[in-house]
Amino acid sequence: MSAEIDLDAAMSRLKGVVKQTPVLRSRLLDNHVGAEVHLKAENLQSTGAFKFRGAFNAIAALDAKVRERGIISFSSGNHAQAVARAAQLFGVPATIVMPYDAPASKRSATEDYGAEIISYDRYVESREDVAAQIRDERELTLVPPFDHLEVIAGQSTCVQEFFNQSGAMDQLIISVGGGGLIAGSALAAHRQNPDCQVVGVEPAAGNDVQMSLQQGQIVQIAVPETIADGQQTTSPGVHTFEIMRRHVTHVATVSDAQILDAMDWLFRYQKQVVEPSGACALAALLSGEVQPVGQRVGVILSGGNISRERFTELLQQHTAH
Repeated sequence: MSAEIDLDAAMSRLKGVVKQTPVLRSRLLDNHVGAEVHLKAENLQSTGAFKFRGAFNAIAALDAKVRERGIISFSSGNHAQAVARAAQLFGVPATIVMPYDAPASKRSATEDYGAEIISYDRYVESREDVAAQIRDERELTLVPPFDHLEVIAGQSTCVQEFFNQSGAMDQLIISVGGGGLIAGSALAAHRQNPDCQVVGVEPAAGNDVQMSLQQGQIVQIAVPETIADGQQTTSPGVHTFEIMRRHVTHVATVSDAQILDAMDWLFRYQKQVVEPSGACALAALLSGEVQPVGQRVGVILSGGNISRERFTELLQQHTAH
């Protein structure tokens, strides 16, 4: 599987296209957890999340004639924006299947990048089925959010860049939705440090990946109710599951309250606005749900796409409790 995923080609395609996001450090955090913690700020990436890496790489890898016919994808937000922007850079049309209840700010940003949005009801309709029908009717190419080899390769560039900036880590803690980021990250990490422990973090309400790894097969759950909208996936992908089975040490879970603690900490001490899914990995470290392993720990802040109103509302609710 990993032989089919060309990490070096992805780095070449993305050079000069993606931002090299900064690595943040905090003595306060180091003292709190008892390790040297490096925070990779992908909330500052183009389109506000790591997703731009995978979307651009997948679209760049297509034959030009195929690409010109147009791209279709499905996403509740961050991948939608990433595909829309990457397609815009290539001057090709993008169609995105988004749930009716996707955050308004993410829907608006996707439209601003020029994509056509098709809405569906995530609680009764399958986004895969809706997208497949439109793909066939219009002869478009599907670039899914995570279960795609070139998407996974694109996401690997985050950790390749991270290790170039900070050196190899003993442990990586990464939020998990469908598994694209952690799959690519684990492949990149283990190429540089085979002993690096790779830990995934999910919201407690949506622990489909944790259950899948424990049972040794893909487990499907209902759409989870969590503030982490980027992690409301119902099962890992076929490709991502196979990589996670081989390269991910374990998957921990955090509560929505613990995610809010991490968002509050990042705003208070690092002046960073990070969305719930983006703060999920740090939440596990801050709360002790994941114990640091080794001296050097890397955490990816995977996204920052949240409206001012929603961010304020969540933190006010949190402080009230």
